[in-house]
Amino acid sequence: MDASRQIERDASGWLARRDSGRWSAQEQAELAAWLAASTAHRVAFLRLEAAWNESGRLKALGAGVAAGDMPARGRWSGISFDPHMQGKAAATEVLPGARTRTPPRRLFRPTQVAALLLLALALAWSWQRYDTAEAVAYRTGIGDLRTLALADGSAATLSSDSRIEVTLSRRERHVELQRGEAYFDVAKDAQRPFAVEAGNYRVVAVGTRFAVRHDGDDLRVVVTEGSVRLQSDAVAGMAQPETLLPAGSVALANRHGVLVRAGSVADAESDVDWRRGFVVFRDTPLATAVAEFNRYNTRPLVIADVSAAQLRIGGSFRWSNADVFVNLLEQALPLRAEREAERIVLRSRTAE
Repeated sequence: MDASRQIERDASGWLARRDSGRWSAQEQAELAAWLAASTAHRVAFLRLEAAWNESGRLKALGAGVAAGDMPARGRWSGISFDPHMQGKAAATEVLPGARTRTPPRRLFRPTQVAALLLLALALAWSWQRYDTAEAVAYRTGIGDLRTLALADGSAATLSSDSRIEVTLSRRERHVELQRGEAYFDVAKDAQRPFAVEAGNYRVVAVGTRFAVRHDGDDLRVVVTEGSVRLQSDAVAGMAQPETLLPAGSVALANRHGVLVRAGSVADAESDVDWRRGFVVFRDTPLATAVAEFNRYNTRPLVIADVSAAQLRIGGSFRWSNADVFVNLLEQALPLRAEREAERIVLRSRTAE
């Protein structure tokens, strides 16, 4: 059984136990702990609770009450539930004047079976409603990072000045990366692929870790665990081949095609060191390094001449401290920095 179905069954068991009429403070604490353990737990319980409330007439029918009547909460008895038994529960309704007897431990009464069936109906009803879901948008400002816990158990970390829109349904987990960069730690769910759409591209995974960066028409994908599939929109009506990217891969895609660099997982991890506050350059043109620093800072670095732009640099630098970066540039390269109130101008000494 996949994790999402197990969570749904556990949620149904908690709901049946709460409505049994013998709900204690200890049980409330146990439920609170289960809900706090995972966002997926909370979403499943709230979704099923809404379905249960709206299916009150079904509960009445299952208890033998005439249509239109509904037994009050607390009149369910005979509940048997163990939070460690993967959500299997039974419930019966004791009506006024009715005689009861204790059934054999391993047998279910007809009304218990009916209650279980009603839980299954409510679960199916809520799951059908989950076929489509409202999109939720998240964003970060310049210099901000944000880690999000998604309802399916996945996590997304947004880089500086980034925006995503998340839509989760029972068929697919869909994320639109509208700008910037995000790193995804995807919960495994073979029945619901996790797809990140960015411009004309689509990155699809089941359970893995990877980052996607969207700059205009350019896309970069870095895979640090597992594998993903990179898909492109059709061009002139012709379907484009998809690219399989294993762990350690870095893919660069634009209108000219897809370039894949195969490397180690350690190298791929360094390419997403922005999550820990660093940017890494490997024999990188200064113009590219400056553009990367400017993604994280409101006081931009400006290159004054072509000679300075063509200088190359390598190393790991903290992106939150542009002043230290500029000091290192002046020491290591033939550059002079002019520090102004709203910007820092980098000028080649050879151009003077």
